[in-house]
Amino acid sequence: MLEMKVPSPGESITEVEIAQWLVADGDYVEKDQAIAEVDSDKATLELPAEASGIITLKAEEGESVAVGQVVCLIDTDAEKPEGATSEKAVAKKAEDVKPVAEKAPVVVSYATGSPSPAAKKILDEKGISSAGVKGTGRDGRITKEDAVNAVPSMGTPGDGDRGAERQKLSMLRRKVAERLVSAKNETAMLTTFNEVDMGPIFEIRNQYKDAFKEKHGVGLGFMSFFTLAVVRALELFPDVNSMIDGDYKISYKYKDISIAVSGPKGLMVPVIRNAESLTFRGVEDEVKRLALRARDGQITVDEMTGGTFTISNGGVFGSMLSTPIINPPQSGILGMHNIVERPIVKNGEIVIAPVMYVALSYDHRIIDGRESVGFLVAVKEALENPIELLMNNDLKKALEL
Repeated sequence: MLEMKVPSPGESITEVEIAQWLVADGDYVEKDQAIAEVDSDKATLELPAEASGIITLKAEEGESVAVGQVVCLIDTDAEKPEGATSEKAVAKKAEDVKPVAEKAPVVVSYATGSPSPAAKKILDEKGISSAGVKGTGRDGRITKEDAVNAVPSMGTPGDGDRGAERQKLSMLRRKVAERLVSAKNETAMLTTFNEVDMGPIFEIRNQYKDAFKEKHGVGLGFMSFFTLAVVRALELFPDVNSMIDGDYKISYKYKDISIAVSGPKGLMVPVIRNAESLTFRGVEDEVKRLALRARDGQITVDEMTGGTFTISNGGVFGSMLSTPIINPPQSGILGMHNIVERPIVKNGEIVIAPVMYVALSYDHRIIDGRESVGFLVAVKEALENPIELLMNNDLKKALEL
């Protein structure tokens, strides 16, 4: 009988939470098969089976367990029953073979009347509660066909589903909440704003994005321009690349840029290491790699630790303007937003241009107004004149074309 213990996800982490068992008690599991998802206060990780055999679960979903604690037993002498596979394992296997672009968190429910993921999506689009739909699937489960055929109720006000659900926040979500409140309460946070004419970057991308992707196998996005513009601005205003440690200021010579991305378990902030040494291609490669790992739940604690400055792109969700919250212990965060055609003045004339509003939230304890405003202006200048300020007047060489 093999005792499986919780491995350490990273330095300083002493406990994790069983977010979801991917197998049921008594299932036969294969060696290296993902049997559970565990939450730490920094990431959600998969727990692989250490051997093949019949599994006995020793912890409940939602239970906090210490690193090194036994969470399941595997009877390695047991023979595999013919055709034995748990429903959760089947769902997990089906999820694994989806194309990366379609990958989404699997939710498996055994409750009577619960909808499948496809059915839930259709019901949500129709604005219909699953409580009012009769399921024809196994154990009363609502199928995709049930959802397609469902008709909204024309009942009187007050007749709708007034139920509520109480669900414990994951350890990761609780830690994010704690850090956000801490940032608001323990820093002198201010935000300064500016606008950027994205026309020059649009022209570069329209002209070279196909050649860039064909040669490098990755798209030429906005993040490479913003990352390299931030690197340049941090060189000019090093206080923004500093942190407070008690009565001391720590200034970093390297630029480790955190990028805030939305993962299946909530906000994650993987880090681009030594961004000052990367080219446009290097940044785009790293952004894609980290974003995919975060979305697929494969990101490690080390990959999300130690950034010196953060870039957050709320524009992908349609945000026009926001005041991003500092990612402690960092002292600054740059918020990107959506790009909208707006009237601006050029050479004394009103013209239409693709404009993005940008915001810099900063810790006023360590960064003064001159540095904060100057930093954001430097970012704006680089984005509006990228060939000169980011590409050294050699566009093709900078893009490695």
